Amino acid sequence: MEVCWKGKWYSYITNVLDSKRLSAREVVQLYRSRWKIEEAFLLTKRLLGLSYLWVGDKNGIRVQVFGTWVFYAVLIDLSHEVAGMLGESIERISYEMVFRGMYHFGVAYRRGEAEDIVGFLSENARLLGIVKRERRSTKLKQEQEAQLWAAS
Repeated sequence: MEVCWKGKWYSYITNVLDSKRLSAREVVQLYRSRWKIEEAFLLTKRLLGLSYLWVGDKNGIRVQVFGTWVFYAVLIDLSHEVAGMLGESIERISYEMVFRGMYHFGVAYRRGEAEDIVGFLSENARLLGIVKRERRSTKLKQEQEAQLWAAS
């Protein structure tokens, strides 16, 4: 399958040939999301300071992979909950700032000032910088994508 984007042709390979089962748009979205695994590891290693951690034995690698996925799953679920409470799309939520906000929640919790992490992060979202500001380039890209798929 080939798709033209901004005058350049991109090729995608799929074994689903029926466009009613899997449209060109869905194929492109699937390819775009395939890097989520890499992003998960990069984000987790950076946030937890594991960038320079090197493990050579199989058990150490398993522990690191498992720990990364557990942490990432918790962070993503928490971010989705905060997005829902704020009425924002998940794309507007900064995973890094949610992570950093967890520290502030812990301090508030120990002081007896907070008990619900989702509520705390939502109430302090602006102060903590949890909601990303909307960028012109992102808005322009969304408009271009909408035009592209409307023409299909």
